[in-house]
Amino acid sequence: MNRTQRTLVVAGYGMAAHRLVEELRSLDPAGAWRIVVLAEERHPAYDRVALSSYLDGRSAADLTLAAPGFLDDPLLDLRLSTPVASVDRAARSVVTASGEVVGYDALVLATGSRPFVPPVPGHDLPGCHVYRCLDDLDAIREAAVPGRPGVVIGGGLLGLEAANALRLLGMEPHVVELAPRLMPVQVDAAGGGVLGRRVGEQGLRVHCGTATAAVEAGPDGRAAAVALADGTSLEAAVVVFSAGVRPRDELAGPAGLATGGRGGFLVDGLCRTGDERIWAIGECAAVEGCCHGLAAPGYRMASSVARQLLDLPAEPFGEADLSTRLKLLGVEVASFGDAQASSEGAVELSRLDEAAGTYAKLVLAADCHTLLGGILVGDARAYGEIRPFVGRGLPAAGHRLLAPAT
Repeated sequence: MNRTQRTLVVAGYGMAAHRLVEELRSLDPAGAWRIVVLAEERHPAYDRVALSSYLDGRSAADLTLAAPGFLDDPLLDLRLSTPVASVDRAARSVVTASGEVVGYDALVLATGSRPFVPPVPGHDLPGCHVYRCLDDLDAIREAAVPGRPGVVIGGGLLGLEAANALRLLGMEPHVVELAPRLMPVQVDAAGGGVLGRRVGEQGLRVHCGTATAAVEAGPDGRAAAVALADGTSLEAAVVVFSAGVRPRDELAGPAGLATGGRGGFLVDGLCRTGDERIWAIGECAAVEGCCHGLAAPGYRMASSVARQLLDLPAEPFGEADLSTRLKLLGVEVASFGDAQASSEGAVELSRLDEAAGTYAKLVLAADCHTLLGGILVGDARAYGEIRPFVGRGLPAAGHRLLAPAT
């Protein structure tokens, strides 16, 4: 046993936490750190990005992130279904929900986020679900009624994933989105129009630009319909809320840790809280006041903290890479850089092919030469060639992308 061995406690075991543990074990062959992971879920860390594939034939084991044998590491103590209930900074310990006290030399908060459920009447009726973890999908699978309609509240990334999940379960999905288009953060009006038409061809019924007024109960007391603000009523055997997330920062107040203006443990560019022994990473971390919900920023945070724990050079977080490329209901979507052309003097160049069902937009700086970002809907094959040129001159692939179809 290493006599100077220290104990790292990790609160939470999602994708960012797993990357932290993985990096630390890789960089620490001498075993300077013993790692205790206190996980809220009953499953080890899994690929949450591929969550919908769980309803398309993949098992929980297929989605796990740990390589074979990784969880058997003698320096890793993984405790599932053991969430942290409080932090005692003076005693340098945490208390679990079961009352167990675990001491630490360093603590990393990786508690993730929770689904936001709009407080509309009926939101807590039986038959209403959220779409966040494997247990949520198990509950949705059990409640699904093939051939019947289901309603998803929220038309962002997770909302469309949830709609696809209902489709995979044989249901007829509707999506309700308050914004005037689907995926309003990633795509613009034209891109949202193409996306809406393409997913509509896959059987998805889209209701944009309207709010959810209430979830209405049937004779059995279960959710039976969703009333919209425009007066529409949608029959619903299942209702899934996927209207965004909120950082899990409830440990902050009692522990005297600061939070960001919109929640999350407030940390600096190196993911350090106001306590020199406590860091926060992933969706619960408000880096310089801003939370990031994608996997890539969480991985960067994890790598930085792992290096700091071993007194190795670590770069500050800097700007988050919010680029995304995915396939939703068979439709490719990519968004990168300043996709919404918010930079002063930005110039937008786009091509819409209604017949092919594709849309491409590139955003250039005021010099009409420097690439700032872009959006691809329906065909994202050029993403890999173009994205690396953000901040540089527009590549030939960009010129080809915008050329008229022949």
